[in-house]
Amino acid sequence: MLDQTEITIRLARDEDFDALWPILRGVIRAGDTYTIDPGLTREAVLDLWMRAPRATYVAESDGEILGTYYIKTNQPGGGAHVCNCGYMVAPAARGRGIARAMCLASQEQARAMGYLAMQFNFVVATNLGAIGLWQSLGFETVGRLPRAFAHPDQGLVDALVMYKWLGDGAG
Repeated sequence: MLDQTEITIRLARDEDFDALWPILRGVIRAGDTYTIDPGLTREAVLDLWMRAPRATYVAESDGEILGTYYIKTNQPGGGAHVCNCGYMVAPAARGRGIARAMCLASQEQARAMGYLAMQFNFVVATNLGAIGLWQSLGFETVGRLPRAFAHPDQGLVDALVMYKWLGDGAG
């Protein structure tokens, strides 16, 4: 596991996408954790991950990009105080604390952006590593969507809605 001081998290720049594309492509094409069409083109993924969110970040160590996350408003209008994030880590960097560091940083950034809560809309129930991490960071499962995800190996599996209040100094 990397020491958190060895990880730099910063806003992503356009020129980072060449390093991000293999990470994003691999996770998306695996089709076992995200509800993103595995056939999306590079340009469509660039739009989805870098241009559409409110902000996108990279996690790096020694100049190598190891992971990425985005922050976006979960719902407009009356729900605009709740953000949504997505996280991806390079296969070689998994198990080294990158996702934990990114989730902690995203919560601080979300607070700084004025969000009062963070919601993960669709956590695939077979993604036990992510579920355990999110729970250890204070996220609660507030909903279960039965057989909502078509897993490429396990068939129809549940998806979870996970939520954490960030405002009022809570959490």
